[in-house]
Amino acid sequence: MLYSSADDWLRAPRKRVLFFAMSGLGKTHVSNMLRAAGDWFHYSIDYRIGTRYMGEYITDNAKAHAMQVPFLRDLLLSDSIYIGSNITFENLTPVSTYLGKPGDPAKGGLPYAEYTRRQAQFRMAEIHALLDTAYFIDRAERLYGYPHFVCDTGGSICEWVDPDDPDDPLMAELSNNTLMVWIKGDDAHTAELIRRFDRAPKPMSYQPEFLDRVWTEYLNQNKLEEGEVDPDAFIRWTYAQALAHRQPRYEKMARNWGLTVSADDVARITTTEEFDTLIADTLAGH
Repeated sequence: MLYSSADDWLRAPRKRVLFFAMSGLGKTHVSNMLRAAGDWFHYSIDYRIGTRYMGEYITDNAKAHAMQVPFLRDLLLSDSIYIGSNITFENLTPVSTYLGKPGDPAKGGLPYAEYTRRQAQFRMAEIHALLDTAYFIDRAERLYGYPHFVCDTGGSICEWVDPDDPDDPLMAELSNNTLMVWIKGDDAHTAELIRRFDRAPKPMSYQPEFLDRVWTEYLNQNKLEEGEVDPDAFIRWTYAQALAHRQPRYEKMARNWGLTVSADDVARITTTEEFDTLIADTLAGH
């Protein structure tokens, strides 16, 4: 690992850390806290995806919908209006809206082929954004003077790596440049994530093999054709399975490439000193 001991971490003039976990377990909470301290650069993978790698897809999709309205179509064709997405660290809705949900078009669903096409676009975007981490570490210090760096990843990072492969290119690149830290939730956290998702289901990105399997199972179990699927019902049904699918992958990533901290411990952090102590204690017990 990038830091071999607690003392190595505490004495490091440049601290570089990457968080991975399911959304809702504290990655952005602690990243925002570190950024607010003043000497940490916060690199948001989801923000990078939405602005650098999927911005044109998102804008073109919005334009395609606007072109269906004659009034807006005329304005667009005459370059009289501009359409863009307003992505921020706190509002990444344009990305999830573009990803969409498969199923009945009357309920906002996408044809499965289009849905998987966008999933593939997101996969490539996330991989590229993750591989940009080293560039942003250099940029943060060279251009802005930040000595410390935190990478706030999306929940789907585990879908694109083989954590058991010591030569996995993405894991090797990230671990060479950052201390990789898994924020692990317990059963109570999992139950709360499911309840939260059930109240407001939002699009996610999945490993293609997993997605094809659950899509086929859902159609068969419910005796539905593609266009009959309720989009929200499908992604609600899929979410708990996605948690179970991702948990062992996160665990292997932490065991083979990094550290594990509990979501409860992360939730209690309010200062950079407390964060440093948590990482040092974890390294000492590793």
